[in-house]
Amino acid sequence: MKRRTELKNLLNGKELVVAPGAHDALTARVIEKCQFPAVYMTGYGQSASHLGRPDIGLMSMTEMVTRARNIAGVVDLPVIADADTGFGNVINVIRTIREYEAANVAAIQLEDQVLPKRCGHMLGREVVPAKEMVAKIKAAVATREDPDLLIVARTDARTNYGIQEALDRARAYEDAGADVLFVESPESVEEMVQINEVLTKPTLANMVEGGRTPLLPNSKLQEIGYNLVIYPTASIFIMAQSMMKLMKHLKDNGSTEELMDQMISFSEFNELVGLDEAIAELKDLMVI
Repeated sequence: MKRRTELKNLLNGKELVVAPGAHDALTARVIEKCQFPAVYMTGYGQSASHLGRPDIGLMSMTEMVTRARNIAGVVDLPVIADADTGFGNVINVIRTIREYEAANVAAIQLEDQVLPKRCGHMLGREVVPAKEMVAKIKAAVATREDPDLLIVARTDARTNYGIQEALDRARAYEDAGADVLFVESPESVEEMVQINEVLTKPTLANMVEGGRTPLLPNSKLQEIGYNLVIYPTASIFIMAQSMMKLMKHLKDNGSTEELMDQMISFSEFNELVGLDEAIAELKDLMVI
């Protein structure tokens, strides 16, 4: 079964689909090794890991597509890829959809922020008129060649304009043909329940540690009615903390030996990145 069809079937099933965020291709391999059903390519994580900069619209479409292709190329899981605002107007969205689809992702996420965009749990986010986002969604749906390529429509209206405006927009995006609806940063469990009472298509919950939305367990999210949950920040937050610990220890002690019990082994890491498979492939091609 192709990955796009697999994700579509998962979202129509009874179980909550858990898609941890991958800030790079290595993280995607870890997610697959731990047997999650899908990977979320986080724009927040791409900006931090690729540029060392905040998620404020600095990543270009070409850079994001390259990252999406790299992630989709090393796992057999469906990849849900952040495409920010579509990198411009409707014309830009058309090109964005074509490029992401060619990168072999299973779903593409578009949001209704103005440029430059910001992380969905930052203050000061502004949104485009709803009709502009509706036009983008219609363009995305019309452009995709594979009907199983899912379009995720995100609205950031809640923070500045309240939950009712966000719900009105989500319904409009639903009518425009979006396959999955993402109301960003609801601020209470009651709002999360309301989202799932109002919308009929699959819904997405965004669990950002330290963000504006209650950090609920997956069992509660499923009970509320969500179909998909993403964890876009967890991997890069814990990576940054672990790196800080490592570098401080090395600076203070002049050695990493005492931390080896906290590290993956050399052989385990080589297995994770597929060294044996790569060597076997080269031998089959008589390169080595």
